[in-house]
Parts: sequence; structure tokens; C-alpha cells
Amino acid sequence: MAKNIIISGKAISAKATRGLNIGSNLIAADNSGARIVRITGVKRGKSKKGRQQYAKISDWVKVSVRVGKPDMKGEVFDAVVIRQKKPYRRKTGERVAFEDNAVAILKDEKGNPKGTQIKGPVAREVQERWQQVAKIAQFVL
Repeated sequence: MAKNIIISGKAISAKATRGLNIGSNLIAADNSGARIVRITGVKRGKSKKGRQQYAKISDWVKVSVRVGKPDMKGEVFDAVVIRQKKPYRRKTGERVAFEDNAVAILKDEKGNPKGTQIKGPVAREVQERWQQVAKIAQFVL
């Protein structure tokens, strides 16, 4: 059966699939000032030797701001993947896929979000690992 994925000390209750590559452009779904960001790295991610790292739902990633407030452009931030287009499987057997790829930008290492609200749904797996991010979401799916 599906194993729990353990990153940053907390497991998520889903068999997450490799949804996003390094270099992928995503929507910044919060009101931090960034609009479109690019994944530059995956913190505490794991992949096979010789294989490029990938990000999936609820992962902690490094992002570079591509479009947004002029003072934020080119800046690098930590972020959490809150939605991914690629379907992933939950323990209940259901498959979940969102209509876009999105992140929420973090303010500090503890997981506090930079923005005060998140537009659109947030995956339940994010709530399990990042409570502060899910707290400012409109709704958790």
C-alpha cells in the first residue's frame, strides 16, 4: 500500500506524485505582492542520484519572483506548494487534481506565510503539514 512521505518531520496522508520540475512557473496565490514565481529548488526534497529534483503538493520550495511588485522581482523566497495540476492519490482511494499550480510564499523558516490571505482552494495535505498557511486560506479541499 501507500507509504507516508516524511519531510520536515511531518507525513502527509497521500501518495503524492512528481508534479512540478525545477524551473516550473507557478501562480503565487497569496497577497504578498508576487504574481508568478519560478521554482529554483526543493528544500528537504529527495530524489534519485542523477535525477533532477521535483516538487509535489505540500513541499517546501525556493522560488524566484518573475512577475509582481517591482521591488520583489528577482527576489528569492521560501514557499509551499498548495495546488498541483498533476493528479495524486489519497489514502481513501480518491484522486485529487487542481486546475492550476500554485504556491504560498513564506515569511520565515517556521512556516509563517508572508501574505494575509490565499485566493482559491488549498489541499488538505498542506493543512496537515503547514497549519499557518491553511489558516489564511479561503477553503481547504
